[in-house]
Order: sequence, then C-alpha cells, then structure tokens
Amino acid sequence: MDLDTMLESLHTQGWCVWDDFLSANEISALLQCLPSEWSQAGIGRQDAHTHVASIRSDKIHWLKEEMGQPVHHYLDKMEVIRQAANRYLYLGLFEYEAHFAKYEQGDFYKKHRDSFRGKANRILTTVLYLNDQDWQETDGGELVIYNDDDSFLTKLVPKGGRLVMFLSEDFPHEVLPAHRPRFSIAGWFRLNGVSAGSLDIAV
Repeated sequence: MDLDTMLESLHTQGWCVWDDFLSANEISALLQCLPSEWSQAGIGRQDAHTHVASIRSDKIHWLKEEMGQPVHHYLDKMEVIRQAANRYLYLGLFEYEAHFAKYEQGDFYKKHRDSFRGKANRILTTVLYLNDQDWQETDGGELVIYNDDDSFLTKLVPKGGRLVMFLSEDFPHEVLPAHRPRFSIAGWFRLNGVSAGSLDIAV
C-alpha cells in the first residue's frame, strides 16, 4: 500500500490496513523506546475517567517526542498522513495523540467505539503493531472490527509493522485476549487541541 491507496480506501470504505508501514528495523527501534513504567488503562474522560477491569486490562504510556528519535520519526510520518487526509479528504484534522499500549498474557479490551457522533473529538483512529511479523492467531490479541450496525467486518492479527486506520465514529472494535505480550501504538487524529492526558484510550 502507499499513501494514495490509503486515502482511497479511507474515502471509499472508511478503513484500511497498511502492512509493512514500518520496517523491521524501525519497529525494533521503537521497541527500544518502550517505557519502564506503565499506567493502567481506563475508560471515559476527565471526571468520568475510571478503571474497569471487566472492560479493559491493558496498560499505556503516552507518546512524547522527547522519548527518542524513533518516536519522533513515527510522529513525523503521522503528520504526513494528517496533512494528506486534510488535503484530499477534507477531514479538518488538527492534532495527533498517541500512546504505547501493552497487553500482557490474558489482557483484552471489550467492544467499544473511540468516538461518538456529535462529540466531534476523535475522527481517525490508528493502530501500529510492534510485535513479531510472524505473529499467529494462536498468539491471540487480534483486533476485531465491526460495521456500524455491529455486524462482523474483519479480524486482524497484530503483526509487526502493520498499520490499521479507521473512522473513529463508524467502527466498533475490540481486542481479543492476548496469549503472549503484545505491543502497539494507538493513536487518534482530532479536531481540536484538548490535552491528551485526560482522554479515554483505545486499542
């Protein structure tokens, strides 16, 4: 896939999968930037933010450019996508926020949406996988995406270098229980400048 194909897929179906978005060397460099301390992921935002272990059990760490050149490089690539999406799809994307996500054995995230119609916050969801490229279904941790009517759309193995993108309001999704440690970068292109530290989080 290339940038033009990605934009066409987003335009026609609202989602896309870009395998080998990053090389094995780039993924390895990002793994070197993983933090030593993680926060338990929650749901909701601001005063409604809470931890609900029955809904999600992963851990997160928000990305900042000062975490290292590999992170800076990744954020630069996301900026290219933001500008292209605004130029060709007129999405009005203002900023990008992202975090590392860690799923240990048994961790999951039940079906949810990253944004709700009329809230005008998260517009486009991205998920980049940092795992082995030979990750198998038996390793668990697949991303399951549903149509807007909750019917099954696709199930994706979280193999390294794969970038998944979809319109945040339109596609409920879940992460199945992982059978071994699973790492990713979850991110969202937004319409406004709300601080990332108080927001709910995704896959």
